[in-house]
Amino acid sequence: MPDSNNINVEFTLNGNPISIDVAPRDRLLDTLRYALDLTGAKEGCGEGECGACTVYLDGVPANSCLIPTYQVSGRAIDTIESIPADALSDMLASGATQCGACTPGVVMTACWLKRHPELLKTHTVRELMAGNLCRCTGYDGIIDGITDGCQSNYDRGNAS
Repeated sequence: MPDSNNINVEFTLNGNPISIDVAPRDRLLDTLRYALDLTGAKEGCGEGECGACTVYLDGVPANSCLIPTYQVSGRAIDTIESIPADALSDMLASGATQCGACTPGVVMTACWLKRHPELLKTHTVRELMAGNLCRCTGYDGIIDGITDGCQSNYDRGNAS
């Protein structure tokens, strides 16, 4: 029997319309993983510090562990499942992945950065990736994977 306190939320998920009933306290991360079976976004810290749960909210990286699902009503959400598989190639080639816990968030942020290379005129890749923690690989491989895959219209000296 449906809970009378649930809220119906309609949004676009990876380009598809979604209508789902959620409890007022349900986090977007939990809705994606447990109700919609999209397990790419990971729970790392649960506090918005590590980036493992990164999704795009209206095209901008956001921590899904901090967003109540009801707040995405009428908005567009894209998850790691919407990213083409070849987007990982630069990360894999540079040795930027190891245990995989941070990889979805890193790839989401890296793909966003690749679409916004103008940011590299005023920020470094290291600064732009600050919301993504990696405990295994370290950051050199991640930064190399991103800079190797980014468009070449910026100064590579600014990449680290």
